[in-house]
Amino acid sequence: MKKILILLSIAALSISCAPNQKQTEPQKMLRHVVLFKFNDTSSPEDVKKVEDAFSALKGKISLIKEYEWGTNSSPEGLNQGLTHCFFVTFASDKDRDDYLVHPEHVAFVEVLKPHLEKVTVIDYWTK
Repeated sequence: MKKILILLSIAALSISCAPNQKQTEPQKMLRHVVLFKFNDTSSPEDVKKVEDAFSALKGKISLIKEYEWGTNSSPEGLNQGLTHCFFVTFASDKDRDDYLVHPEHVAFVEVLKPHLEKVTVIDYWTK
């Protein structure tokens, strides 16, 4: 009886440790990277208003799958004055294209315009 229990334990352990045969490839996503340099005349309150307005888009536009942002902290000094990075993820080119003309995004751009000195945008598909 003891041998049967040991064999059953070994069999159960082998099954639970066996590699999953059905491995799926990660889903590719479209990343929309936006970098801003604000006008020197824009106050911290103005910049906060832009940050908040951009962040609010995630709750207003369902096409956005993921969203994150932050400010530059690199010690390299290669940011060319760009201080803010916004990272928006979409499932398709169409979703990104629809986002660009979405009324909520268009309204956000109007909040941004008076404070924007420079912008860089790069879109890429994850690999």
